[in-house]
Amino acid sequence: MRREFPILEFDPERRAMIEPVPNRSIDIAEHCVVCFFQDVITALRESGRIREIWLLGSEMGTHPVYELDVDNRRVALFHPGVGAPLAAAFLDEVIGLGCRKFIACGGAGVLDGDIAMGHLVVPTAAVRDEGVSYHYLPPAREVAASPTGVAAIEATLREQGANYMPGKTWTTDAIYRETPGKVRRRREEGCLTVEMEAAAFFAVAEFRGVTFAQILYGGDSLGGDEWDSRDWVRSPVRERLLWLAIDACLRL
Repeated sequence: MRREFPILEFDPERRAMIEPVPNRSIDIAEHCVVCFFQDVITALRESGRIREIWLLGSEMGTHPVYELDVDNRRVALFHPGVGAPLAAAFLDEVIGLGCRKFIACGGAGVLDGDIAMGHLVVPTAAVRDEGVSYHYLPPAREVAASPTGVAAIEATLREQGANYMPGKTWTTDAIYRETPGKVRRRREEGCLTVEMEAAAFFAVAEFRGVTFAQILYGGDSLGGDEWDSRDWVRSPVRERLLWLAIDACLRL
């Protein structure tokens, strides 16, 4: 197993010293939406649309798992935190609770400035420029989203008349090391967006045998000579994107 670089020492052993399973049983929906929009989650909680059913935890505090009913069907919902290590760990724990079909919704930087702020992107694969995925899958340049998940998202977006672009995303651990040269190389290999979690999500899902796909909206832009924030966290698309993700998830 020993390699020159430790990150390449993938171990296929299924059993780990710590397993992401709860110490008691929980009744949870098989469908789950992973939502990065805390403002939208807070509004749903304050309106009584969602109810807390479990608490994930980290040194930052508790991270609730919620449930809502949509047309008499149950859907779990949680915020995964930010960054691949925490998000992947929370996903693994929610899989341990019993969820099996996942759609995530979030924002991402765009590598082409012509992609408008708020425009939807459906990642078909992620370039693995982070660390977590290498502990779940053997080394490779990319990891694919679940095809059935991507198909469910695309069916929902077409039905709702939402314009979108399918393509690759670039997952990185270091937002302050997105250099012009790296941006150029990732764009040349077909990446439309950059974010911090997709490759890890896709790898965990593949390892655990669950379905996972993601919808992103175009946020800040790395497509020009200078970074443009475009005030992306204020996009009005965020609430709508959550409901599109819920619709897609329930198609699985």
